[in-house]
Amino acid sequence: MHRVVALVRPVQSTFELGCAAEVFGTERAGVPQYYEFETCTETPGPVRTTAGYAMDVPRGLESLESADTVIIPGWLPVETPLTDRVRRALLRAHARGARLVTICSGVFALAQTGLLDGRSATTHWARAEQLRREFPRVRVEPDLLYVDHGDVATSAGAGAGIDLCLHLVREDHGAAHAALLARHMVLPPHREGGQVQYAPPSPPTDALDGLLEWADERLGTPLSVNDMAARLGVSPRTLARRFADRLGTSPGAWLLARRVAAARTLLEETDLPVEAIAVRVGLTSAVNLRRRFRDQVGTTPGAYRRAFRIPQEGHRP
Repeated sequence: MHRVVALVRPVQSTFELGCAAEVFGTERAGVPQYYEFETCTETPGPVRTTAGYAMDVPRGLESLESADTVIIPGWLPVETPLTDRVRRALLRAHARGARLVTICSGVFALAQTGLLDGRSATTHWARAEQLRREFPRVRVEPDLLYVDHGDVATSAGAGAGIDLCLHLVREDHGAAHAALLARHMVLPPHREGGQVQYAPPSPPTDALDGLLEWADERLGTPLSVNDMAARLGVSPRTLARRFADRLGTSPGAWLLARRVAAARTLLEETDLPVEAIAVRVGLTSAVNLRRRFRDQVGTTPGAYRRAFRIPQEGHRP
């Protein structure tokens, strides 16, 4: 049996721990059980949880010595430093071949070991910039639901922990077994798209003397970069330099991102067909919108609408 050990600490998120327990530790009729699952903590005994109760964790760090997979199901507050004992235990487990896996904020603990230096990793979209800032040697991938290097793996926000755990089952025992397990959990075995579809669109800022607000109000028109430059009375080259200096992007990329953001809002809040939305946000055709939307959001407009449509009052969802 493959031994999966979750390293918990106060205050432990019950959902992140539950993701791992549901995939690796729950026996289900008709589903072969290939994993043993247990929890451990640095100081055995009661461990407070985010749900307001304490859970009893009788096993200490010695459990990591025989683990095949070690899961860190969240790490709160994320600024909490690893103790020397925990760091050594994680590094010893990795050195002897254990797979180290993090869910959501757990990446902040793993990053402290140095095992993610020079490698890609992900976390919840709201924590991505903090991870990049605090661990500049880690290549943060904010749009991915999970990143798996074989020996280390990280997931995005809490629900993406299930995506990663099912992925690991798929790697260990094949797609058919992972699909069977997902079916019993009433979940898709694989989610389409990345994390960006769950992050709210960034609002325009007034970093360029009102230009961005002006442009945002004219997305449905044939607005071009030359039009934006003319609005400020500068050349397109000067406008590009200002965008790079103040926003870290190009005028064209910013304009496209705003059009896709506007399309997301219309998909969520209206019943307009995709063709009409494309015209309204300045992407001219449904074909162009679908292509740009998939590039930016990682999924199709139709799939996005099914996932995020806001039901209108008086209408059944």
